[in-house]
Amino acid sequence: MSDISEMAPERPPLHRNVKLLGWASCLNDIASEMIFPLLPQYLMAMLGGNRFYLGVIEGVADSIASLLKLWSGSWSDRAGSRRGFVISGYAIAALARPLIGLVTAPWQLFATRIGDRIGKGIRTSPRDAMIADSTDPKSRGRAFGFHRGMDHLGAAIGPVLATAFLWMWPNQLRLMFLLTLIPGLIVVVILLWGLKETPKLADPEANVEAELQTRFKFSLRPFGRDFRIFLVALIVFSLGNSSDAFLLVRAGELGVATVYLPMLWFGFHVVKSVGNILFGQMVDKVGTRVPLVVGWLIYAAIYVAFAFATAAWHSWIFFLLYGLYYAVTEPAEKTMVANLVGSDKIGLAFGWYNLAIGIAALPASLLFGWLYQDFGPIVAFGFGASLAIIAAVLLLAVRVPDLLSEQGVAA
Repeated sequence: MSDISEMAPERPPLHRNVKLLGWASCLNDIASEMIFPLLPQYLMAMLGGNRFYLGVIEGVADSIASLLKLWSGSWSDRAGSRRGFVISGYAIAALARPLIGLVTAPWQLFATRIGDRIGKGIRTSPRDAMIADSTDPKSRGRAFGFHRGMDHLGAAIGPVLATAFLWMWPNQLRLMFLLTLIPGLIVVVILLWGLKETPKLADPEANVEAELQTRFKFSLRPFGRDFRIFLVALIVFSLGNSSDAFLLVRAGELGVATVYLPMLWFGFHVVKSVGNILFGQMVDKVGTRVPLVVGWLIYAAIYVAFAFATAAWHSWIFFLLYGLYYAVTEPAEKTMVANLVGSDKIGLAFGWYNLAIGIAALPASLLFGWLYQDFGPIVAFGFGASLAIIAAVLLLAVRVPDLLSEQGVAA
């Protein structure tokens, strides 16, 4: 009898670019998440801001980033180079982020956050397209799951380092923010050393057709019905998906002390990291639509739970369960984008994907901040949960190629 292991297909190793981009995201998020869990309290307690101003900062910054993601994704298709966009985006963020340690007023924090998000906007779509370019379509869920898992690993480590630093030097919050320059610069060095263009983009002749197809087409014309419906569902969901900073505010209201917020953030990102790696592999087996619908329904349930929470320990449980939503949906979303479009339009597709999220980010955070400030958590979180359910229903109309092919139906 032949060995069972010989019957199982071997999984090819992840491409070098995927691994490097995973490590880059890990280090970048170590720096970013040393700051983010403390940002709401920093704004409100030290700079004199409020919840509405938090919504303005996060909403505007994320919207600007998303507009840049459309531009950078499209131009990376045309330019035949994604590497330059990725490296420059990480470099801008590495320089802008530590300046948070120098601000003395809310408008200055607003400016530094915009600088950080500009870097994110430049790098994100070309980076995601590079992962898709470097990966066999049958392994994209695993590749995106690995990348997001590494990203969340860094987001878990960052709060631990922040907690340790503030335990040893409790009055040196600004210095800690300034020190985030170090991991940011390491990211730039790693990518300059090891990141390579994929063979398709490295060949100038192969880019002629792509440039003709993407020139001046900042519209949805290059894409079919299913990709457009997916974007509509994503926008509806994102309108109810405000900044996670509000969850930290809610945790503080429920009694979680500021000193423990980084550890709460740590546990949240551990779930996201491990979950992304596991569920990313599942996406390659079961397709993208089911995990995405289930994940959005989980989101709705968790938001309802946050609305009616009454104790500090509720925050710990709901934050960990909230990480499950990210783990289920992130690999599925990005794999669906790549699978719904042709290979010559992947950069542009990721640009539209990120723009769809971004154009909803500003009204989502402004609406949530207003509802939270004037009507309380039940109305604000209930609004987000309702839109998530509507979006999940809309997603059922998308004909996903990976599922149709498994059923033997022509896409």
